[in-house]
Amino acid sequence: WNNHHHLFQITEKINGKILWANLHLLFWLSLIPFTTSWIGENYTAPVPVALYGFVLLMSAIAYFVLQGFIIRHHDKEFVLRKAVGKDFKGKISIALYIIGTGISFLNTWFAIIAYAVVAVIWFIPDRRIEKSIN
Repeated sequence: WNNHHHLFQITEKINGKILWANLHLLFWLSLIPFTTSWIGENYTAPVPVALYGFVLLMSAIAYFVLQGFIIRHHDKEFVLRKAVGKDFKGKISIALYIIGTGISFLNTWFAIIAYAVVAVIWFIPDRRIEKSIN
């Protein structure tokens, strides 16, 4: 939520694509409580673990798409373009979610560890946008 807040704090212009991309992100985020509850009750079952990873993956992809639409809708000097750069954290998160979702059918614990690694990566807030604003 913090990154979403910062993303829109610096956005100067909005268009229809950005609105739809934001709704797309919010849709996937709205499924997190359901999948979290299900995995909490069935953390050794592959389907809940895979679905949880899939929802996290789709949320990460939706955020990546939203960020891209916002960047493309602004000029070359837009603060977000410089702040995000190559977006290593975003790309590694997507990769770990793909790995976790796939491996959940072989070993749910490795999948949960992959999801936890993403949480640890993002535990330290991404201050690139904040630094660019100030």
